[in-house]
Amino acid sequence: MGNQMDKLSHLSYAEVPTVDPNGVDTEDGPRIGVSYIFSNDDDELEEGCAVDGTEKDPNQEEKQYDQRDEVECAVYNRDECIYEKSVKSASLEVYSPENLLNKCKAGDLVEFVATGQYPHWAVYVGDFQVVHLHRAEVKNSFLTDASQGRRCRIVNDLYKFKALGADMVVQNAMEQVGLKDRELSWRNSECFAAWCRFGKREFKMGGEIRIGKQPYRLKIFMSDKHSHVLEFQSLEDMVMEKRRNDHLGRTAVLQELATHFNSVEETKSDLLCPNGCGENEYNGCWSQSL
Repeated sequence: MGNQMDKLSHLSYAEVPTVDPNGVDTEDGPRIGVSYIFSNDDDELEEGCAVDGTEKDPNQEEKQYDQRDEVECAVYNRDECIYEKSVKSASLEVYSPENLLNKCKAGDLVEFVATGQYPHWAVYVGDFQVVHLHRAEVKNSFLTDASQGRRCRIVNDLYKFKALGADMVVQNAMEQVGLKDRELSWRNSECFAAWCRFGKREFKMGGEIRIGKQPYRLKIFMSDKHSHVLEFQSLEDMVMEKRRNDHLGRTAVLQELATHFNSVEETKSDLLCPNGCGENEYNGCWSQSL
């Protein structure tokens, strides 16, 4: 109905096509990628619930947020880098909400982070307040309340788009306060906050037609020499996958990728030609041997 989409569960890496696992980006042959509909993320969790939806143990101590578990990545729209999160290119230092207030200016983007949670984004509008999309409603809250105890940082420079003027960013945010449910044009807090600052329709639901070649590439840096690339037909889809990785953390993402690569190698081994020539069915030998 309207721009509402049915929720689909996330597919594992073994279930979606990807580009070369070594990060080699060639133009030979058809390009493949990921194109599917995601469910909402940070609006699904209720206060007092763990990430898996179960009730939190009030006696269980929260894990200390570890910046070393950040997933370093870059996003390209064709050949242009439009997003980059790397310890080499940007400060990932986080602060308490009280300390961040001394650094914020109206129009800044703020990200709240905690281990095992989706990052939550907000627009600082001045007077210690932020506007953010939370639980399918755009709200105006005090920054300290919106943080819900999480660490936070200013993330103006992660996206490489040209920002609107601070007054326009604040106006964009304030004009949406009170929108909820089917009135919304964004699927998560990051897309909403980024739209307020950059004004690009691509951050909105249905902002791009998902047809044809995938113009967006999400490059996940596994090490200094190795990376893995996923392709998407829309910026919205890419943001949802990037946020899922942020939620999992670097260790879990690398484990997931390793499992995927191992399953691919096992599949290739199973398809080796019975003639013992070392070829597999993708090279045409299998059918010739029958």
